[in-house]
Amino acid sequence: MRPVLLVPGIYNSGPSHWQSLWQTQHAGVARVEQDDWAHPQCEAWVQAIDAAIHAASQPPIVVAHSLGCLALARWAAGSSAAVHALLLVAVPDPDGPHFPTDAKGFAPVPAALTAPGQPARQTVLVSSSDDPYSTPSFSAHCATAWGAQQVDLGAKGHINADSNLGDWAEGWAWVQRWRAA
Repeated sequence: MRPVLLVPGIYNSGPSHWQSLWQTQHAGVARVEQDDWAHPQCEAWVQAIDAAIHAASQPPIVVAHSLGCLALARWAAGSSAAVHALLLVAVPDPDGPHFPTDAKGFAPVPAALTAPGQPARQTVLVSSSDDPYSTPSFSAHCATAWGAQQVDLGAKGHINADSNLGDWAEGWAWVQRWRAA
């Protein structure tokens, strides 16, 4: 079974967050652990992502939420390591007014999700029209620049536990399709 790596955002994903529910409900799903969830340093997060991807038994599906998306984008822009697919959910704008001041080194946003000369990575970017940490135009810009399929869920806030998605079956359906491919 193809492994799934979860990359949560700042403060990690709590027990009712869809990422945590996926980890408890499905086999082969692991969380990329960070040394400091409250004071994220981009390079440290990128190193943890790199170690987890290299430790996977085969190219994984990587599912990032919020600040984890920016760390994953930074990893992808500088690595030629194989991943099967990327699911980026609620990409925050590091120049936005609500970006966490404790998060360091996450700007600028990478221009691409591949290292120079590498093929494009299969990517879906999921956004919300009323995400307090992003805007529809920022999400559209990232999707275009990164060659990602963009899916707008409408008004779902930050697409987290407060969005009342439960285990977010629609998101898990992408993972299942990729696992079957």
